[in-house]
Amino acid sequence: MKQTFTKATTGKYFIYFLWFGLSLFFVAKTVTSHQSLNNYIIFKHNFLNVLHQLDLYTPQPEYYFDRNHYGPIFSLIIAPFALMPDSVGVILWVMFNAAILFAAIKSLPIETNQSDLIILLCANELVGSSMYFQFNPSIAAFIILSFYFIVNKKDFWAALMIALGTMTKLYGIVGLAFFFFSANKPKLILSLIFWFAVLLVIPMLYSSPGFILQTYHNWYYDLIAKNAENLNAKMQDISVLGMIHRVFNNKWNNIYILIPALILFALPYFKTNNYRYNNFRLLLLASVLIFTVIFSSSAESPTYIIALPGVGIWFMTLKRPVNGFDIFLLVFAIVITSFSPSDLFPKSINLKYIQPYKLKSLPCFIIWLKIIYEMLTRDFGAEENKESQLS
Repeated sequence: MKQTFTKATTGKYFIYFLWFGLSLFFVAKTVTSHQSLNNYIIFKHNFLNVLHQLDLYTPQPEYYFDRNHYGPIFSLIIAPFALMPDSVGVILWVMFNAAILFAAIKSLPIETNQSDLIILLCANELVGSSMYFQFNPSIAAFIILSFYFIVNKKDFWAALMIALGTMTKLYGIVGLAFFFFSANKPKLILSLIFWFAVLLVIPMLYSSPGFILQTYHNWYYDLIAKNAENLNAKMQDISVLGMIHRVFNNKWNNIYILIPALILFALPYFKTNNYRYNNFRLLLLASVLIFTVIFSSSAESPTYIIALPGVGIWFMTLKRPVNGFDIFLLVFAIVITSFSPSDLFPKSINLKYIQPYKLKSLPCFIIWLKIIYEMLTRDFGAEENKESQLS
C-alpha cells in the first residue's frame, strides 16, 4: 500500500517545483507588496552589529521589532545576503534555506522516491517558514547533515555541522546524538574542538576578540530571559511542554516533563547491537528531529520545519505493510501540525483549540512515542536480511 501511495504522489519535478516555487512566490509577493521584512532585518543587523560592535541583544526599534537571539557566528552566514539590497537579499536568503534543506533530505540513505515524498510532506511547512524568512530549514539541514557525515565516516565535516548549528541557535547541539554511530570517535571529538575554536575566532576577524567574548556572555543571559518569556507567549512554546501546561492548566516545572522525555529518548541507545542497521539509525534521526522541537519552550509554528522531516523519515522506514494507525498518524500530522496555521484549515478551530492549547505539537508527540517503541521492539537485523534477499 505504501509503495502505491508513494508512486501516486511523487511526480519528481512537480514536487521540486512546489518546494522551491512556493517559497519563491511568497517571498517575492512580500517584497513586491512592500510588506514588512522584519525577521530578515533582524538577521541582517546581526551582521551589522557584529561589524560595528553593537550589542546584538539590545532592541533596535528604529530598525525592527522583537530581538535577535542568534549567536555572533550567524553574522558570517547572513553576511553575503546582508550586503545586498534587501529586496534581493531576502529572496536569495529564503531560497538558500530551501536549497540546503532540500540537499540534506536528498542525502538520506533511502530511495529517491522516498526522499521525494518527505520533501512533498514538508513543502507546506517550508512555505510557513519561508514567509517569515526563518533560518530553521538550515538548522534542520545541519542536524540531518551531521547524521549523514557521521554515518559516512566524514567526522570532520560532521563536527562542522554540529558546531555551526550550536553556535547559531543551540539546536544544532543535538547532532551529538549520533556520536555513537561514529567509526572514529577520537577524530570526531578533536574535530569538534577544532571547529568550535574556529567559529569562535572567525567573527573576531571583522569585529574584535573582546566584543565577541562579551557577546557570548550576553547571549547566555538573553536565552535565559527568552525562555522565561516563552512560557507566557501566545505564539511561543508550541511544544509538549506548552500543551501540557495549558490542557491541564498547571504550572509544573518543565523539568518534570523533560526528565521522563529524556529517559525515553535514551532507552534505544541500550540496543547497541542495532547501531549498525540503517533503519535503526534513521529512526534515531527522526527521533532527534522531532524531540528537538516538541520539547523546546522556544518552539514556534515555523520551527516545525525541523520536526516534519522526522515524521517523513519515520513513515518511510516502516518495513512492514502500513496499517491504518500509521496512515492515521501521518494524516494527523499533515492536517494538525502542517496545515492548521494555514488558510486551508478552519480558522475558528485553530483559534479556539489548536493555538491556545498548543495542539500543533500533539501529532508529532504521538509519532515520537511510536518511534521510541519501534526502536525498542523491531528486529532490524531480520529487516536488513530480508532486504538483502529481495535485492
